[in-house]
Amino acid sequence: MSKIKYYYDTETCKYERIKVKKRDVVINALGFLSLALVLAIGIIVVLSNYFDSPKELALKKENEELKLYYDIMQDQLTGMDDMLKVLQEKDDQVYRTVFEAEPIPETVREAGSGGVLKYRNLLESDLSNKDLVVGTLDKLDRVKKKMYIQTKSYDEVMQLARNKDAYYSAMPAIQPVSNEDLRRFSSGFGRRTDPILKVKRMHYGVDFSAEQGTPIYATADGKVVLARKDYNGLGWHIKIDHGFNFETVYGHMSKFNVKSGQMVKRGQIIGYVGNTGKSTAPHVHYEVHINNRAVNPVNYFYMDLDAEQYEEILRLSTIENQSLGSYANQ
Repeated sequence: MSKIKYYYDTETCKYERIKVKKRDVVINALGFLSLALVLAIGIIVVLSNYFDSPKELALKKENEELKLYYDIMQDQLTGMDDMLKVLQEKDDQVYRTVFEAEPIPETVREAGSGGVLKYRNLLESDLSNKDLVVGTLDKLDRVKKKMYIQTKSYDEVMQLARNKDAYYSAMPAIQPVSNEDLRRFSSGFGRRTDPILKVKRMHYGVDFSAEQGTPIYATADGKVVLARKDYNGLGWHIKIDHGFNFETVYGHMSKFNVKSGQMVKRGQIIGYVGNTGKSTAPHVHYEVHINNRAVNPVNYFYMDLDAEQYEEILRLSTIENQSLGSYANQ
């Protein structure tokens, strides 16, 4: 019950009762409520600046967890990329070297996978942290591309391993003339004096001097792709395709023991030493081609010679003497 209030009336010299109008009561009440509401809102605003709501707390916790998972994923991607580099080095420097295969070019290994343009829709979206997401996806695509290339490389190396026996059978590994029948190693690979033109010209093979009719042997397994009776240049000569990009040529022969299209084995007699074509003495001119390019045949005589003999033939092959045949019309 509200208290009754009085006031002293100086005219009547009495205490008179204060009469409160209902309108004033309502106005006072509304004023109090308004003040209370303003104070409450102010308190809420102040508290919201210093304290998170349960929903905000949950979102912050979720963001912290996502950041942790993102950092872990980035570390794993970096670790995968580093491991791939180790595998690539072993592949190029060990496995491919063993099988004499060309290393994979760096431009192929590092080839892009479309770049961030693949994710144009993401970049144009309203997604928060879209640059972070796109950067991670692009990095993942690059790692996947490197893994794919490395897998294909291992498939190729495995195929080379399976073909190892065939590969070594196809590699020219002996002399075309037996040491017992060999008079001398006449001329080596490189620039030599032409016996007819008397000028220095490139000699794309080696010359073995031997008696007329001395057997000539196939230096590796292969297929005879040419047996030509020519009276210029190499004279009667044979070409054998050994596969694996190996070819050998035997020139100035006097007789063939095989024909074009025939398969031969290493050590099989394919013909005989002669003096046909532009030749100044009985001998066999012998060439080794790899990928259609002539290379020094003495590098492939390892099955016929011991270390001392091999060193000697290397020394003889470097002497700039006169070749026994001229190839001006080839």
